[in-house]
Amino acid sequence: MQVFHIRYRNQQGALMRILNAVSRRGLDLTSVHAEYAGQDHAVTLLLEVSHKQTGQLFREWYAIVDVIEVRPGAALRGHEESVWAAHSPASETVAQQSARAALA
Repeated sequence: MQVFHIRYRNQQGALMRILNAVSRRGLDLTSVHAEYAGQDHAVTLLLEVSHKQTGQLFREWYAIVDVIEVRPGAALRGHEESVWAAHSPASETVAQQSARAALA
């Protein structure tokens, strides 16, 4: 697994162009997290990629006008489950969450 941290200006379609670079290669988007980061925005992607695909993605992301910075990072095997864990549905009540936790 490879983690990519991308900072970009929030212009119309910037995030979609970043994600299109991944989907065009048929890669599975394991996780996507986009957030406001000061003056800019940031997206963190968790992908299973080869060394060659990493280079291709870097070239394509840097070709996008609104991309400011791309940084790679390695996901830690034991740590990634807690970092990338799914959140409970927003419609679930506190009682339902505690009941589900008790069953786990």
